[in-house]
Amino acid sequence: QVQLGESGGGLVQAGGSLRLSCATSGRTFSSYAMGWFRQAPGREREFVAAISSNGGRTNYADSVKGRFTISRDNAKSTVYLQMNSLKPEDTAVYYCAARRGWYYSILPREYDYWGQGTQVTVSS
Repeated sequence: QVQLGESGGGLVQAGGSLRLSCATSGRTFSSYAMGWFRQAPGREREFVAAISSNGGRTNYADSVKGRFTISRDNAKSTVYLQMNSLKPEDTAVYYCAARRGWYYSILPREYDYWGQGTQVTVSS
């Protein structure tokens, strides 16, 4: 069992930055690929970024490419999402998720564990 807890959300002006963290429990963090997803009101949960279990591969949604960076520290069992040049359309609840195995997925249904989410609000 893996428990995930996001932090770092908040209110920021357009053009600003935030860094989200997702701390995990358990001793097997390095066995899981990790992903970040987001969900805005009235919309489906969507893929944001993902990273392989060893950190060697990453993937980003086109809407965040060049602005967001996913990283992980396996020694701290934590995954991060650095978000720069934020836009009002980035406003959503952001979730981290864990998927058993080396490789990530962009599909929410293929993740095994989820955090409770953290709100990110970008004002114009």
